[in-house]
Amino acid sequence: MLRDPEVLIVIPTFNEAENIGRIVPAVLAELPEAHVLVVDDGSPDGTGDMAEAMAAEDARVHVLRRSSKDGLGRAYVAGFKWALERSYGLVFEFDADFSHDPATLPRMVRHARDFDVVIGSRYVAGGGTARWPLARKIISRGGGLYARAVLGADIQDLTSGFIGWRRAVLEALDLDSIHASGYGFQIEMKVRATRAGFSVLESPIVFHDREAGQSKMSSKIVLEALGLVWRLRR
Repeated sequence: MLRDPEVLIVIPTFNEAENIGRIVPAVLAELPEAHVLVVDDGSPDGTGDMAEAMAAEDARVHVLRRSSKDGLGRAYVAGFKWALERSYGLVFEFDADFSHDPATLPRMVRHARDFDVVIGSRYVAGGGTARWPLARKIISRGGGLYARAVLGADIQDLTSGFIGWRRAVLEALDLDSIHASGYGFQIEMKVRATRAGFSVLESPIVFHDREAGQSKMSSKIVLEALGLVWRLRR
């Protein structure tokens, strides 16, 4: 059984100065014994400096600074490697912009005592989205259905970015060989984990549109994911 001090929440950031000062305390309020790792990709708006200031005041907060924006996938891989160099037994992906509700973290941690991978899923009973424009709903839902059809994957929300990974899963996957970002990264990690035989649970969440700051989604990320699923199938 995992103990709370073994939990690490990885939060990648690029220009999240409007959110970082609120999201880290909100996460720690829900999981007081957890640690948070902010992976900042050289944010010019001072996000990294704000995270460093929080780390100086709270031993549960850590910062991994990278020199430039290198994609969500590479930021998470860097965070995973940082965690594996230490004693964390459960590592979560978590957005900085309050799209993921910190209040759902305790439930996700409890599920991780019985499953290797716990996915915060928008597309199982009880899940959904809030304040999303129609175009984004179509892209997200359509992209996920497309990936499921091509890969034959039995996961409803392949593109979810709210995921808990047991240490054994991250140790088993070849993190250096994963170069996709955005949707593609999320799909690839889940598919590799299921192919390796790890157990997966989808737990319902309501995904909220960001409250502040700019979305990092782009057509390049979507197109990358569309091509990636065929490479994964092969």
